[in-house]
Amino acid sequence: MTAAGAARKLDDHLWVLDTYHQGQPGVVASYLLDGPHGLGLVDVGSGATVENLLAGVRSAGFDPAQIVRILLTHIHLDHAGATGALVNALPNAQVYVHRLGAPHLIDPTRLVRSATRIYGEQMPSLWGEIVPVPQERLHVVDDGDKIAVGPSELRVLYTPGHAVHHIAFVDEWRKLLFPGDVAGVRLEAPPLVRPPTPPPDLNLEDWYASLDRVLTLRPQRLLLPDFGPVNEVEVHITELRERLLAWGDLALEGMRASLDAESIAKAFSGSDLDRLTDMRDTAAARRYELAANYLMSAQGYVRYFQTQHPELLL
Repeated sequence: MTAAGAARKLDDHLWVLDTYHQGQPGVVASYLLDGPHGLGLVDVGSGATVENLLAGVRSAGFDPAQIVRILLTHIHLDHAGATGALVNALPNAQVYVHRLGAPHLIDPTRLVRSATRIYGEQMPSLWGEIVPVPQERLHVVDDGDKIAVGPSELRVLYTPGHAVHHIAFVDEWRKLLFPGDVAGVRLEAPPLVRPPTPPPDLNLEDWYASLDRVLTLRPQRLLLPDFGPVNEVEVHITELRERLLAWGDLALEGMRASLDAESIAKAFSGSDLDRLTDMRDTAAARRYELAANYLMSAQGYVRYFQTQHPELLL
């Protein structure tokens, strides 16, 4: 793991930056690319960790003012909440996001209102200030578009399932994929694959189709925002698919028994303890909860089955 303000070089022209999400190492990453197409970031963390991110850029040997591209896999606050503040601080930075997410960056009112219902007075300390992105600094992208950044072009891959506005970025030359949360959570210590399935956009059919698309590209490395590089791509995707299915079964079983989301979340937690005894390490468990907490994941399944498959609840 890196420390706050530190950069770890993964390859030529590629660094992982630890944003130190909510003060914890190895939870939320940003990726820094340099090269002839200019300096860029893929995902940027929350508004509360902007200074950690900028310190990481400097640690890699660059002036943050050199950043010309900010690429967002999706607009959830843990991976894109810093965007507006960064645009204000970085005079040359342009933002690239899926067309369905773009309006919420230009006017984050609904995004902030929704998060405030969950986090209340903790919003400033957890997520920092959510700053609008000026429309003239924002570029809408969709499936198949290409963005020149760092050493090569990245192709946009539409990957819904975790969120309806979710995209991934493919470096076909270097066989790298920046998958966002569609490839799940797998922290470096201990390496447990966990699905992040919050409401309101969870759609399992879309998610499975997105994972199929990822595998057809045959990437040699996934660069997860939660957290770090994964080289055993097929093994990772297989485990993620298994956990999505297993949690779906647990959620359905609980909902048919009229259990609430809190009880379903406890079932999710119990299934992980059975798989990995290291999760009894409270520090590791806390980091995983920050990356993808059980309650919100259970709430995502509850909403999904209620809205998409009510017939399965009979």
